[in-house]
Amino acid sequence: MPVWCGRWFAKGRMMSRAVGNLWEATCEEQVSAPVLDKDCSIDLAIIGGGFTGCSAALEAAGSGASVCLVEAQEIGHGGSGRNVGLVNAGLWLPPETIAGILGEAEGRRLSTHLAGAPKRVFDLIEKHGIACEAVNNGTLHCAHSEAGYRDLEDRYRQQVALGAPVSLLDGEETQRRTGSPMFHGALHDARAGTINPLSYCRGLARAAVQAGAKLCSRTPATAIRQAKGGWVVETPGGTISARVLLVATNAYHQQMGGMASPETVPVHYFQVATEPLEGERSAQVLPGGEGCWDTALVMSSFRRDHTGRLLVGAVGDLEGIGGGIHRGWAQRMIRRLYPALADVKISHAWCGRIAMTGDHLPKILAIGPNAYACFGYSGRGIGPGTTFGTLAAQALLKDDPALLPLSPVASHGERFSGLRSAYYESGAVLTHALKARV
Repeated sequence: MPVWCGRWFAKGRMMSRAVGNLWEATCEEQVSAPVLDKDCSIDLAIIGGGFTGCSAALEAAGSGASVCLVEAQEIGHGGSGRNVGLVNAGLWLPPETIAGILGEAEGRRLSTHLAGAPKRVFDLIEKHGIACEAVNNGTLHCAHSEAGYRDLEDRYRQQVALGAPVSLLDGEETQRRTGSPMFHGALHDARAGTINPLSYCRGLARAAVQAGAKLCSRTPATAIRQAKGGWVVETPGGTISARVLLVATNAYHQQMGGMASPETVPVHYFQVATEPLEGERSAQVLPGGEGCWDTALVMSSFRRDHTGRLLVGAVGDLEGIGGGIHRGWAQRMIRRLYPALADVKISHAWCGRIAMTGDHLPKILAIGPNAYACFGYSGRGIGPGTTFGTLAAQALLKDDPALLPLSPVASHGERFSGLRSAYYESGAVLTHALKARV
C-alpha cells in the first residue's frame, strides 16, 4: 500500500493534479522516532505506531513504566494517517445491536467506554498541546433517504435512553447546518468533532516521547516469542525484552514469526480534498464546522479542514481497477452537495485500509500471557483506538483484564475474507458508477 493514492482528475476541459495525502501536507506535529539500533529491556513493548499504539505508549510512560514502540514505516503511516478525522462517540453499530451481540453487560461496558471516547481524545489534545486542528462542534449523521431518517430516529431513541447529548434535526435544519439540500435530516452528536488525524497521532507520539517512551520508526518487528519473565520482540536492529506486549497493527499488520496475522476483512476508504474555499463559497459549506457522514449502504463522508478545504470520502480503492470510477463519483458528489462548487479544483487524493470484522465489533485477542492484540475498529479508528490503547496499557501493566473496554478472546477468525473484501469493493464501484450523477 503506497503512502498515498493520486491521479489526474478530469473536470470538463479542465484538469488538475491531485497530489498525495492532505494530512501529510498539513501535519504540524513532529516526533523523534529513530531506527532501533540496539537491544533494550523494558516493561511494555508495543508493535504499531497508530492511534492504539501511541495512546498506549503515552499512558504507560505517563504512569512511570518503561516503553518501547516499534513501527515498520513512519508514525501514523497506516489508517491513522489516512483517516477522515471524525472523532465520533461509539461505533458504527447502535448500542442495542452491540448488546444483542455481546450480551447486555458486556455491550453496556463497551458502549459506555466508547461514549466517552471523544472526551478522552479532546482532553489528551488539550493536556499535551497537540496541534491537530481540533474542532469540538459535534458531527452530523445525515439521512440520505427517508429510510435513512427512520434509522436515525431509532438511533436517536437509543442514544437518548443512555443520556447522550444528541439532537434529531429535520431536513430544513440539516440544510442550514450543512449548506446542502440533499439530506432528509441528521443526528447531531455534541460530543464529537474533527481533527487532523495524522497530527493527532504524531502529537500522541511526541507526548509519549516527552514522557519517557522510546519510539522507533522504520523498525519492523520480524518475530515475537515468549521468554522467561515476558516477551521478546525481534527487529533488524535490535531485540526488545519486555514484561508485557501489545500488538497494535490493525489493518496494516505485517507478517512476523510467532504470531499469525489478525483476521479481518480489508476495506479501502478514499478521500479527496479541494483547494481552500473563499468568500461565499466558504460561507455556505458547513458553517458550524461539523464533520458529516451519511446513512447510505456504501457510506460517504464530508467535512472541512482549517484552511476551508472541502473533503469528500467514501468506500473504495483509488489504486484498484475502479479507481477512475471512484474519482469521477467524488467530483459528481461535490457538485451534488454544493452546486456552486462545480468548478472547484481537487488538490489532494489519498486512500487507506480499514480492518472490518464480520460483526463490526473491535477485538482484543489474547496472544499469550500478558500480551494482547487490538484490531477491527471497522472504520471508527480515532475514539476506539485511543480508548483501547490507553486501557490495554493499564490492563497489561496492572495485570488486570477487567480494565479493558472489552473482554479478550482466545481466537478470532473471518471466513472468506478475500471474497468479502472484493464484494465491498465491487459494491462501491457499482454504486459510484451509478450514483450522484448530475
